[in-house]
Amino acid sequence: MQPMENQLSLRVHLSLAILAALPLTLTVVGADAPAIDRIPAEQGDIQIQPLNHATFTLEWNGKKIFVDPVGGAQRFKGTPDLILVTDIHGDHLNADTLKAAAREDTQIIVPQAVAEQLPAALKSKMMVIANGETKEVQGVPIEAVPMYNLTPDRLKFHAKGRGNGYVVTLAGKRIYISGDTEDIPEMRALKNIDVAFVCMNLPYTMTVEQAASAVKEFKPKIVYPYHYRGSDTEKFKKLVGDNGGIEVRLRDWYKQI
Repeated sequence: MQPMENQLSLRVHLSLAILAALPLTLTVVGADAPAIDRIPAEQGDIQIQPLNHATFTLEWNGKKIFVDPVGGAQRFKGTPDLILVTDIHGDHLNADTLKAAAREDTQIIVPQAVAEQLPAALKSKMMVIANGETKEVQGVPIEAVPMYNLTPDRLKFHAKGRGNGYVVTLAGKRIYISGDTEDIPEMRALKNIDVAFVCMNLPYTMTVEQAASAVKEFKPKIVYPYHYRGSDTEKFKKLVGDNGGIEVRLRDWYKQI
């Protein structure tokens, strides 16, 4: 029996050695990886992957979009066709991540304030779009929406005209990305929004109550609270309630740092 026991012991040790060599891979693609959400659409689902805070990706029919990519290119799968940057703050803009993530034909959509901070190596990839402008980039309509503060003691954080929110149209679905903002009139006036990503955190953006009030006014079909560090998203969901069929999707935007 001893030779058989030795063989069994050897197999156990080999198995443990193999497992010991895998933890990094398992951490990246296993339980710690953020889940992909899906929105049914023509020619395949729109895939949404929360990554962290204000950073996420959109993918549809082979088109990949990175939103406010920060934290290093290693957290992203694949390479982007388009990159959207909303603001100059470090949780939205990181030049090193942009340089590492972008490929030769990637186009980076930015407000002027962001363009002024990007290195020369990225200038050829940039397209500047101002509040209120709409441009079609690689077949994707992109509208720049204002994002700014209203409350007197928050005005110093985000001045009107500096940053962009965006409405992106994929497969006929209008997707609103708020950027850092309060419940501004331009948000409340949005029409026909299928999916909305709405920020809420103090002191930089707005309260849960402000966010819920705006959402109930412009009535997206689906809303994701994001950029919500320190906020009560369950309260947001309760405040939105069953208001005209708005689906509130709560996801963990802080699972991967």
